Amino acid sequence: MTPLLPHATFRSVTVGGTTKPELLQLLASHGVQWNAMATRLLDDARFTTAPSSTTLRTWETSVGELGFASGATIDAILARAEAHGLMPGPLELGPHLRLQLLDQSEARVDHEQPRHQAPPGSLTVASVPLSNDEDFPCGFYLRRIDGTLWLRGYQSWSGHRWSLANRFVFVERAD
Repeated sequence: MTPLLPHATFRSVTVGGTTKPELLQLLASHGVQWNAMATRLLDDARFTTAPSSTTLRTWETSVGELGFASGATIDAILARAEAHGLMPGPLELGPHLRLQLLDQSEARVDHEQPRHQAPPGSLTVASVPLSNDEDFPCGFYLRRIDGTLWLRGYQSWSGHRWSLANRFVFVERAD
């Protein structure tokens, strides 16, 4: 089933088939940088990798393209995505997508960027958080800054309103 989102970007992404140490080595060998929150996620015992590989059908879309007029909370975004046949992917989708999306557009670095907002050019990978603790990272987002690929962890709270331009990557629900 293809979502009825005319501006969504489709990608096939292979996940699994590597151990956590192998995945970290692959990220490092591609020059991927990560922040302290990504390290917390990757080091957590609840972050696991699937023993065998599988290919997921993913769709990248913005909050606005999902049909919101003035931003939305993550619960509303996930509900709207589900209505389009999309769902959060496994947490390991973030690192695997980072490895397979090596040509991500360069992000504009704006030192005046408001705090607590997704940075311009970032892709937030929709996934189920490992913890309900608001001090623990929710998941990953991807950026490219000055030619460097980043896999970054982020924190958010349930009432945060994502802007219309914020872009998410979802997995197509298998029916």
